[in-house]
Amino acid sequence: MLEELKKDIERLIALYESEKAEKERLASLLSESRAAEEAGRKHIAELEHQMDNLRLSDAFRAQEGGDSAAKERIGKLIKEIDKCISLLEK
Repeated sequence: MLEELKKDIERLIALYESEKAEKERLASLLSESRAAEEAGRKHIAELEHQMDNLRLSDAFRAQEGGDSAAKERIGKLIKEIDKCISLLEK
């Protein structure tokens, strides 16, 4: 009976160590994910700021270039936005 109790205790200790290692692995993974999320959010904010700047500068240029130039710039902006979205999806 004492031997069975020792085996049970050893098994519980092994299970505890296994669960402890898994908890540490998951905590590390969570920390990495949070850091990646924060980096993504900063990147999004930076891209939005760049887009705002481009829109403002293009608004002034559109007055000078006419409709065809404005359409061309809008097309370029759309391509840039699509590129940013695809980068964010990765």
